[in-house]
Amino acid sequence: ESLTTSFLCFYDIIKIHLSPMLQLNFSILETHLTWLCTCSGFVIAVDLVLYLVMKPNASSKRSSLSHKVTRFLKCCIYFLMSCFSFHVIFVLYGAPLIELALETFLFAVILSTFTTVPCLCLLGPNLKAWLRVFSRNGVTSIWENSLQITTISSFVGAWLGALPIPLDWERPWQVWPISCTLGATFGYVAGLVISPFWIYWNRKQLTYKQNN
Repeated sequence: ESLTTSFLCFYDIIKIHLSPMLQLNFSILETHLTWLCTCSGFVIAVDLVLYLVMKPNASSKRSSLSHKVTRFLKCCIYFLMSCFSFHVIFVLYGAPLIELALETFLFAVILSTFTTVPCLCLLGPNLKAWLRVFSRNGVTSIWENSLQITTISSFVGAWLGALPIPLDWERPWQVWPISCTLGATFGYVAGLVISPFWIYWNRKQLTYKQNN
């Protein structure tokens, strides 16, 4: 499973950075909104495909079609709530309320893509499971370990990306929210790189934890 996680890690790095760059005349600074939409859509699509193929939390019980539809609709609602919640938080922390509102919302979308979508794929719309995974000693599998690391690193990356904005360097990438989206992306990629190594390094402790 560690080798599989490593493969998915590097595949995610390729999908995030190369797919938007296949566009003609691509530039993150000039086509920032296009890059946000493309990156978010591509990551969500690949995460869903990987979830359906790998089935990390497959259950032996067969669920009805109505249950699957209800679960899917709940996941969509959770994702939208996450996007709007992040948007409100960004505004409360100083993002423009009206000016650059679309940019702020798309930043909320891509951050939700890096954090909320993996939670929905792995844990479903279950807040108790989310709280368990992100509480101390609440992880029960390497998938949840990876989820922990990538989610936290995405938030840290977004926060670090906001630090250069108030500085008077007068660089084009300091315009809100370009540095934050780049920070979140690099944080997500860093989490994907770090998680398999961390899991491998702590494999004995993790196995012991799972057996008890």
